[in-house]
Amino acid sequence: MTRLVARIKILPADSETDMESLANVLKSNVPEGMELKAHAKEPIAFGLNALVGDFLLDDAEGEMEKLEESIKKVEGAGEIQVINISRQSVKMK
Repeated sequence: MTRLVARIKILPADSETDMESLANVLKSNVPEGMELKAHAKEPIAFGLNALVGDFLLDDAEGEMEKLEESIKKVEGAGEIQVINISRQSVKMK
């Protein structure tokens, strides 16, 4: 089965959210068969940062919805924005 890479921007729920601990919680809370492959902090404004993560998942019906729901359930995660989805073999910048 084809694997996909979904680049998702996760905004913090509040200004006190520690983005590194948020990334660690996301790594352990993604559904089985998915993983947070890489992540980086992206400045938003006034010292606030978003977390941009590259998630690996199968190209199957309902997988993206499961991933989005699991991210939304994590404490400290606010709004999410899907930036890009591509096949794993494609390099994303």
